[in-house]
Amino acid sequence: MEHTDERDESAETKDSQKNAQRKDEIYGHLTFYRETNEMTVDFRSRLKQYAYSNPIDTPTQRRSTRLTEASPNASLEVSSSSPSKKRTRDTWSSLHSITASNENNSVIKQAEEHGHNALTPPSAKKRRSTTKERSARDPHSPDNKLVDSLRPGLTLVCIGLNPGLMTAATGHAYAHPSNRFWHLLYESGITSKKHHPSETRDLMDLYSIGNTNICARPTRSGDGLTREEMQQGALLLDSKIAELRPEAVVIVGKGIWEAVWMMKKGETKFKDPGFHWGWQDRDMQLGRVMGNNGQVVWPGSKTFVATSTSGLAATLRPEEKLAIWRPLGDWMIAKREQAHAARSL
Repeated sequence: MEHTDERDESAETKDSQKNAQRKDEIYGHLTFYRETNEMTVDFRSRLKQYAYSNPIDTPTQRRSTRLTEASPNASLEVSSSSPSKKRTRDTWSSLHSITASNENNSVIKQAEEHGHNALTPPSAKKRRSTTKERSARDPHSPDNKLVDSLRPGLTLVCIGLNPGLMTAATGHAYAHPSNRFWHLLYESGITSKKHHPSETRDLMDLYSIGNTNICARPTRSGDGLTREEMQQGALLLDSKIAELRPEAVVIVGKGIWEAVWMMKKGETKFKDPGFHWGWQDRDMQLGRVMGNNGQVVWPGSKTFVATSTSGLAATLRPEEKLAIWRPLGDWMIAKREQAHAARSL
């Protein structure tokens, strides 16, 4: 009987253990289902924010015309795109529009705070004006302190274009530091030493060298001179040289020679296919005087055409300019040697 009771108790114990295990399994399943249901509800609530909404009024975005024009090689789009992808694109488009609108409002607000008109488009970047444009805008000519360094019978007269602003202010010829005039006078041999612009008038006593210009009005650059000024200047220059009769003149710049050439030829445009630097033909010498009977009263000053010495004239390299000036320097060296030999007799 005792063995029978023990078996019954063992069976009851096993049954109770199985029942407890089943209860635990059932409770676990119920807990899983409940948590899954809560996650589903939470997911659905989050998904609602991606639902379709009313269109938002936003400023029209500027788009490239390349995007609106159909490309001939473009393939046809597939219309059966999935709704989920389309919804995603629309959502991101809405978010982008909202962000762009906020940025535009911020920019407008900042512009208004700084006193700018928010409706006025920004102005284009200002282009830097050229020297010619600045010369044309000069309201008036500054006072000119430069005077001609001239007297009858000089050996050489240097003829420039017109006084620059620094030359006009100081009264010294070719005074701007970028001008190579004084360097070329010395390097070519026209002067035996390098002089300073303040020694302009001293050259008459030291070397019998004078100085004048075709135009007396100062400008920022030569582009500020008019065609009429150049024409009148050429006539006055020719009369001045004919009166003072220097032995030679040097035209400091091709533009000056063009005005002289047109004056002598009676032309309105420079058309000289045979132009050359250096000494010019006798019939083109500056200051040439003709009599009423067609005879030559005075042949004029030997005329040498040299390059411009301005720092703005960068067409030729410095060594090329020096090569053009050197024949005039050789002529001046020979003149000084002749004068020295005459004084030693």
